Amino acid sequence: MDPVILHEVQNALDNFEDKEVFIHLETTNGAYASHNNESFFSAGAYIRNAKVTYERAKITGEGPYRAALKIPLGWVYAEGITHYELDDKGRLLLAGHDFNGKLAVALQISSTPFE
Repeated sequence: MDPVILHEVQNALDNFEDKEVFIHLETTNGAYASHNNESFFSAGAYIRNAKVTYERAKITGEGPYRAALKIPLGWVYAEGITHYELDDKGRLLLAGHDFNGKLAVALQISSTPFE
């Protein structure tokens, strides 16, 4: 993955606009961290292969970034994005890594379901 280049990520987001796509959205701060430190509150979210059509998308910020998708009845967004990749399957993979390089958030968009 490469550090976010705003215009490249925006172009990739625009290419999926008004098309039925599958998204994967995940946040994590270490599901088992609370076992090592009882004062640490662990939380996360996960959705895979949600089928959506978004009418507009935007990546904003000065880094880490927020990527947002405007869907008919609301928004889907991921905050903390630091890296991206357009893979060989044509999928846009966005990720946010913490200061130790560990994954904190992922937003992935694909024309086909994720395996």
